[in-house]
Amino acid sequence: MKILSFQSGLHDASAAAFEDYGLVAAVQEERLRREKGWGDDVPWLAIDEVLRIAGWARNDVDVIALIRGVFPLHYFSFSLPRDLYYTVRKHVGRERLNRDLSHAMIRTGLDDRHLFRSDRFLAENGFRNDAKLHFVNHHEAHALAALFFTDWDDALVYTADGVGDNVSYSVRTLQGGELKCLFGGDEWLKRKRAPRNSLATAYGLATKAAGFRMWRHEGKLTGLSARGEPKLRDALARHFRLGADGLIACDFTSWRMMEKHIHAICRGHSRETMAASIQQLVEDLISGAVGHWLSRTKAKRLALAGGLFANVRLNRLLAETLPIEEIFIYPAMGDDGLAVGAALCYLRDRDGTDAWLRQRRRLDNVYLGQDFDSRIDAVLADAPDVERVPGNPVELATRLVEHGAAGAVFVGRMEHGPRALGARSIIANPTDPTINDLLNQRLDRSEFMPFAPYVLEEDAARVFEITPVNRYAARFMTITCAVRPEWRARIPAVVHVDDTARPQIVRDADNPLFAAILRRFRDRTGIPVLINTSFNVHEEPIVNRPEECRRALVDGRVDFVVTRQAVYLTKRAMAEFHAAIGDEAKRASPASAAAPALSAAETGR
Repeated sequence: MKILSFQSGLHDASAAAFEDYGLVAAVQEERLRREKGWGDDVPWLAIDEVLRIAGWARNDVDVIALIRGVFPLHYFSFSLPRDLYYTVRKHVGRERLNRDLSHAMIRTGLDDRHLFRSDRFLAENGFRNDAKLHFVNHHEAHALAALFFTDWDDALVYTADGVGDNVSYSVRTLQGGELKCLFGGDEWLKRKRAPRNSLATAYGLATKAAGFRMWRHEGKLTGLSARGEPKLRDALARHFRLGADGLIACDFTSWRMMEKHIHAICRGHSRETMAASIQQLVEDLISGAVGHWLSRTKAKRLALAGGLFANVRLNRLLAETLPIEEIFIYPAMGDDGLAVGAALCYLRDRDGTDAWLRQRRRLDNVYLGQDFDSRIDAVLADAPDVERVPGNPVELATRLVEHGAAGAVFVGRMEHGPRALGARSIIANPTDPTINDLLNQRLDRSEFMPFAPYVLEEDAARVFEITPVNRYAARFMTITCAVRPEWRARIPAVVHVDDTARPQIVRDADNPLFAAILRRFRDRTGIPVLINTSFNVHEEPIVNRPEECRRALVDGRVDFVVTRQAVYLTKRAMAEFHAAIGDEAKRASPASAAAPALSAAETGR
């Protein structure tokens, strides 16, 4: 069965394609529109992209699984006068406004089947009239995305975000083959007002108070939090509490009231103080809430999703202080992961829990976007200021990094989710303490934005405090951990001020080029770590297409680009790093320069 799924919320819209339980593709709309965090409408570019990857047309789709998100108003069932009003607006060319389906359900008391015009949506957009639309709960989609990619027989599944389907949290358990929702299901859609108790929203408002953009720059506050003192924690905590029932409550009656109070508390204080204070509050309350449910359910494994768990410091605290055997955070933990979760909700509803549980598996990677390997080399070689360097790309890239160059890896399919994980990553030497400032300047990033390391699977535990609890999560850069004392001074560019790092554990089978460069660097220098930061300029989405990669190289954002086939530098960078590439280039014959450069031995396969 061909399943298209998407989420059209206020931000981070995305789409996915499934062939039954096989996840074929998943793409965020922002990567195609080139507008970071894009949302507030149906993600048509992402929809067509995942269908293109799957080799399907719209009329091939059997089922559309989707969140109760934002849609043009003429897909809603209204009274006759209002329907005529929007028909007239369309006729005269006025832009139609959109509406959130879950909000409409709360206001009208109607369910999605009666409120949404599925027949019109299918007919107007090229789908078969017998295709099925299946709406799913927001937090259940978060939860099932996290649970599906585990092989556990017992688990606590906890979600937390701004608000979705009228709640900001959900709690589910898997025990004895039974999946139960303990809090946060569709019953909340029958209530006219959601509780204003979202710590994710509070964190976003603190981000706004610090002068950053809400729902966009929360990671900046996480980075700053280790640099400040939580002086405002108690003032913030007077408005929030953890109930005896394990649920977070607060005394705000509206989001506007929450914003007013948080801004008043933060006024006049440094960004570092704001960041440390809201971070401490969130850590205290979430660890208390999750700890309550672990104790109550006796679960030993913890699955997390929802935008709040993009907070890697929080995830570390949960992993290291709670009595659990393993933690997993779905890599696309924010609303960009809801498209995957929506399809998994449909499959569970179609097949039943027992059959669904038997299909679960651990996640190998999230390389789920378009593969441009067949185009990237021609696009780079076509640029007038770019030159292809003859020789082995692994050896060339390694030598360049060793000599201080910052390069981009552009290989295979685009990553899904907020992290660059080796398909569209910038790599650099972690031993250089000045590289952070230099790269941040080139990428127009804030000076305190931390870089992350990547490390081979066989080296991870000797450099970082990797344990059975956090190892799976660390494969997707969703958690921080301590850097072992003997390595902190040797790799200063990836060590945070609290002596932690956010590593990505790399396996050869998942990304042979990425792994091969690191292995060669380790063998040459004795350093088993390289910087991995996302291949993007501040406020732009991660590079997706070859043309965006070429522009970044020509603009000097990076010194070189390495593909499966070759290394490319601008003429300026060629001159600057002549010594690093000279010997390797001289050894390369014309034949070897034109031939595929990665053998099985070189990639580690």
